[in-house]
Amino acid sequence: MNRILYFVFFFLAISCNSSQNSTEEANSETAGNKYASGEKVYQANCVACHQSEGEGVEGVFPPLANSDYLMADKNRAIKQIINGSSGEMVVNGITYNTIMPPQPLNDEEIKDVMNFILNSWGNKGGEVTLDEVKAQR
Repeated sequence: MNRILYFVFFFLAISCNSSQNSTEEANSETAGNKYASGEKVYQANCVACHQSEGEGVEGVFPPLANSDYLMADKNRAIKQIINGSSGEMVVNGITYNTIMPPQPLNDEEIKDVMNFILNSWGNKGGEVTLDEVKAQR
C-alpha cells in the first residue's frame, strides 16, 4: 500500500510541476517578456555565431547588437534568415565575409526572432509583422 501511495504522490508531483512550468512560460510571454518565443528561437539557432548578447565575433560573425547594418534594412535581414548570405558586408565599420546558411525556420519563428533581435541589446528597431516576413519569401 505504501508503494502505491508513493507512486501516486510522485506522479502528482511531476504533473503539478509540469503544469506549473507551462503556466510560467505562458505568463512570461504575456506579462514580462513579449519576445520570449523569439529569444527561444535565437538561443536554438543563432547564439552559436552571434553570441548570447548579440555581440558576434569581430571579423568573423557580425554583431546584431547595435548593428547599423541590421537597422538599415529589416527586409534584407529577413531575406538573409530565409536564404542565407555570403559575400562582404560592413557592420559598424568592420568588414565581414562569412557564409550564413539559410535557417530552417517557419514564418512565425522568423517574425519572432526578428522582433527579439530588433528589441534586444540596445536595439530599438520596432517590429516586423508576419505579412512582412511572408512578403520576403
